[in-house]
Amino acid sequence: MASSKEYLTYVLDLLREVKGISYKYMMSEYILYKDGVIFGGIYDNRFLIKKTNSVLKYDFNEAIPYPSAKPMLVVDIEDPEEIKEIVLKILKDIK
Repeated sequence: MASSKEYLTYVLDLLREVKGISYKYMMSEYILYKDGVIFGGIYDNRFLIKKTNSVLKYDFNEAIPYPSAKPMLVVDIEDPEEIKEIVLKILKDIK
């Protein structure tokens, strides 16, 4: 199932506190970047983030974004400040 433009708009609103967010449309889904670094994506209208050590403390469910992909975490919170904290933690882990 392809992700909708409306869901992308919703997720970008959740990410409004994070400066430097961009996205790329690829194969009916959206890859999410901060300052050119991939931290997550929108797959089947689910906001997924990379699974790194710093975000394992959150009680997010795992999901496979597409066949043969590594598991990611499903973001199920709607607090832009908390989402900003999570994104910055992911970026610190992968840099």
